[in-house]
Amino acid sequence: MEALRRSHSLLRRFNNPRNLRRTYAINASTIDASAQPSVPPPWRPSTVLDEWVAREAHPISLRQLTFFGRSLSEARLLSSANYVRMELPTRIAHRLRDMQTLPYQALTNKHIGHVYELYYAAFEQFRKVPEIRTLDDNDRFCQVIKTTLNQHLTVIPHLAIGVLEIQGSVKSEQCDRFMNTLLRSRISRRVIAEQHLALTDTFHSPWHFPDAKKSPMAPEDDFIGEIFLRCNARELIEKCAEIARAATKQAYGLDVVLPEIVVKGHLDITFPYIPSHLEYIIGELLRNSIQSTVETFSPASPSTKPPPIEVLVCEAPQHIIIRVSDQAGGVDPEVLPYLWSFAKGPRKSKRLRNLNQVPRLAATPEDVVTQTSQQKENVKPDSLSPITARSADLKLGIGLPMSRIYAEYWAGNLELHSLEGYGSDAFLQISRLGNKNEVLSTRAMMDAV
Repeated sequence: MEALRRSHSLLRRFNNPRNLRRTYAINASTIDASAQPSVPPPWRPSTVLDEWVAREAHPISLRQLTFFGRSLSEARLLSSANYVRMELPTRIAHRLRDMQTLPYQALTNKHIGHVYELYYAAFEQFRKVPEIRTLDDNDRFCQVIKTTLNQHLTVIPHLAIGVLEIQGSVKSEQCDRFMNTLLRSRISRRVIAEQHLALTDTFHSPWHFPDAKKSPMAPEDDFIGEIFLRCNARELIEKCAEIARAATKQAYGLDVVLPEIVVKGHLDITFPYIPSHLEYIIGELLRNSIQSTVETFSPASPSTKPPPIEVLVCEAPQHIIIRVSDQAGGVDPEVLPYLWSFAKGPRKSKRLRNLNQVPRLAATPEDVVTQTSQQKENVKPDSLSPITARSADLKLGIGLPMSRIYAEYWAGNLELHSLEGYGSDAFLQISRLGNKNEVLSTRAMMDAV
């Protein structure tokens, strides 16, 4: 209750224009110059936001999404649209409230302010969408979703820069909680939004209806929206390994000798999952291991093949465990205590410089592909999973903590153990059955901290 009273007190001050000007004038001299925007955050009434914050989000599981989309009809598609129509502003409202309860110095940071404005604009747009009654209504709603998803590709870089810049006024632990909450919520919104877009595409496909003749170009029945019912561990790992190896060659030169990636264990198991989530996690783990191995062994003996990286897949009744092991000497002891933090750790200046070179980030496997590849492949810049201009050797310091958020989103886990002087073992555990609800961050969770 005490936390709730403090929250309402902050909100009253934040929403009073007189107090806003006074607080800004008092604190302006204590704010780091790099953290100041050109103007203070705009004032808005909080009544409408309060109404949406009072609503509870409704989490879903992969199994629920699968059963719902398996027998897709017009009624089900419209039901999906109205679920998304209500869930998006509800989930965004909770995150807006989280930002409003940050110390005022954080709200005046131009990068966090940028995210706040994006979220508020999206909240206002989605809450005003009327009930979706027809397919034409749904098509218009889908266009709004696509535009918003594209606009919000700037969120991750701005958040990461913002939490690094406000270290003088906000504790690192609070920054990490804030980042984890916002990014987990971001994943949740993109999952339900992209799933609905995929279901809409399926419904409009000429081969969707039972008596339609299948086209050779039709997608496999194993996909229901964004969910692949038969994800294969070996195929996923091999695909991620190919991307990671190509990125390493791009960073260190085509002549660099790369370690072999050996995949062992239960390689033929299949399970339902959203492939891009797994590809991001495994891609980050393999990329880190390959680059660390190259940096450890290439300078000493450029022509000698470095030790292999082993990937072990283990099948359990409820879970699948994937272990990625390398012999690259372990994690730098200076970095190890801050491995899962967005806010803490050394090399802050370098991370800020690198993040400023990445204006948009989708947090998908495609992020490792360079602008050159984008031009060759004629990828549209407004694609929902865009390929950014990130160089392969541009280290941002957010790959591992972002991977853990992806793992935990479907009630999984990601751990890393470092053996100094030898190597590292990363353990990824995911649910095999798809029956775990998404792990959401609610306002109540933030207030309880």
